[in-house]
Amino acid sequence: MKQLKTILVSLLVGLLIGMALGVNIGREKPLLSNPFAKESLVDRAKQLGNETLEKGGKALEKTGQALQGK
Repeated sequence: MKQLKTILVSLLVGLLIGMALGVNIGREKPLLSNPFAKESLVDRAKQLGNETLEKGGKALEKTGQALQGK
Protein backbone atom coordinates (compact mmCIF):
# COMPACT_ATOMS: atom_id res chain seq x y z
CA MET A 1 0.00 0.00 0.00
CA LYS A 2 2.86 2.36 0.81
CA GLN A 3 4.43 1.73 -2.62
CA LEU A 4 1.17 2.61 -4.37
CA LYS A 5 0.92 5.88 -2.45
CA THR A 6 4.55 6.73 -3.32
CA ILE A 7 3.96 5.98 -6.99
CA LEU A 8 0.81 8.12 -7.12
CA VAL A 9 2.49 11.07 -5.38
CA SER A 10 5.48 10.77 -7.73
CA LEU A 11 3.20 10.74 -10.78
CA LEU A 12 1.31 13.78 -9.51
CA VAL A 13 4.50 15.75 -8.88
CA GLY A 14 5.89 14.72 -12.27
CA LEU A 15 2.66 15.74 -13.99
CA LEU A 16 2.71 19.19 -12.37
CA ILE A 17 6.35 19.79 -13.27
CA GLY A 18 5.77 18.54 -16.81
CA MET A 19 2.81 20.85 -17.29
CA ALA A 20 4.79 23.87 -16.08
CA LEU A 21 7.65 23.05 -18.45
CA GLY A 22 5.18 22.47 -21.29
CA VAL A 23 3.60 25.88 -20.78
CA ASN A 24 7.03 27.51 -20.93
CA ILE A 25 7.90 25.60 -24.10
CA GLY A 26 4.60 26.64 -25.68
CA ARG A 27 5.21 30.29 -24.87
CA GLU A 28 8.82 30.06 -26.09
CA LYS A 29 10.23 31.13 -22.72
CA PRO A 30 13.12 29.68 -20.70
CA LEU A 31 12.18 26.33 -19.18
CA LEU A 32 12.68 27.32 -15.55
CA SER A 33 10.86 30.66 -15.72
CA ASN A 34 7.56 31.26 -13.96
CA PRO A 35 4.81 29.83 -16.18
CA PHE A 36 2.15 31.88 -14.37
CA ALA A 37 3.82 35.28 -14.85
CA LYS A 38 1.73 37.66 -16.92
CA GLU A 39 3.49 39.30 -19.83
CA SER A 40 2.38 42.89 -20.13
CA LEU A 41 0.89 44.26 -23.31
CA VAL A 42 3.83 46.66 -23.66
CA ASP A 43 6.32 43.76 -23.56
CA ARG A 44 4.32 41.85 -26.16
CA ALA A 45 4.19 44.90 -28.43
CA LYS A 46 7.95 45.45 -28.11
CA GLN A 47 8.65 41.80 -28.92
CA LEU A 48 6.33 41.87 -31.94
CA GLY A 49 7.90 45.12 -33.15
CA ASN A 50 11.41 43.68 -32.84
CA GLU A 51 10.42 40.54 -34.73
CA THR A 52 8.77 42.62 -37.47
CA LEU A 53 11.83 44.83 -37.85
CA GLU A 54 14.11 41.81 -37.99
CA LYS A 55 12.02 40.12 -40.69
CA GLY A 56 11.83 43.36 -42.66
CA GLY A 57 15.59 43.80 -42.47
CA LYS A 58 16.18 40.27 -43.72
CA ALA A 59 13.77 40.80 -46.62
CA LEU A 60 15.53 44.05 -47.50
CA GLU A 61 18.92 42.31 -47.45
CA LYS A 62 17.64 39.57 -49.76
CA THR A 63 16.24 42.16 -52.16
CA GLY A 64 19.53 44.06 -52.16
CA GLN A 65 21.48 40.89 -52.86
CA ALA A 66 19.13 40.00 -55.72
CA LEU A 67 19.60 43.44 -57.24
CA GLN A 68 23.38 43.20 -56.95
CA GLY A 69 23.31 39.83 -58.65
CA LYS A 70 21.60 41.26 -61.74
